[in-house]
Amino acid sequence: MASEPEITLSRRERQIMDIVYRRGRASAVEIRADLPNRPSDSAVRALLKILEDKGHLHREKAEGRNVYSPTRTRNQASRSALRRLLKTFFDGSTTQAVAALLNDQETSPSDEELNRIAEMIERAKTKGDAK
Repeated sequence: MASEPEITLSRRERQIMDIVYRRGRASAVEIRADLPNRPSDSAVRALLKILEDKGHLHREKAEGRNVYSPTRTRNQASRSALRRLLKTFFDGSTTQAVAALLNDQETSPSDEELNRIAEMIERAKTKGDAK
C-alpha cells in the first residue's frame, strides 16, 4: 500500500490545493491567476513541485503545458487531515474534539445540525452492533 502524502502544508500550499480541488485540474498560469497577492511564476512552479513531491499533486502534459490534479479526493484529504488534527490536538479522542466544537461559540452547531449529528451517532451505534 502506498504511503499517505504528508499533510503539513504552508498557507500558500493550502491555497493552491484549494484552487486545484475547486477546478479539478489546473495549469500553473490558472493557479497563479486565482491566488491572492499573486506570487511570481517561479514561486508558483516551485510550490507546485513541492506539492508534487509531497504526493498531493499529479502532473501531466496537456497541450504542451503541465496540468496538475489532486492525487486524492478532497474527502480523502480532509479525513486524513482530521485524523492528524485529532492525534495532534486531542490525543486521538473524538470526544474531546466534539466537546471543543460544542463549547466554542464560533463553531457551536445549530439545532438542525445537532439533530443531524444525533442521527449520525445513532447510525454509528447501530453499525457498531453489527460487529
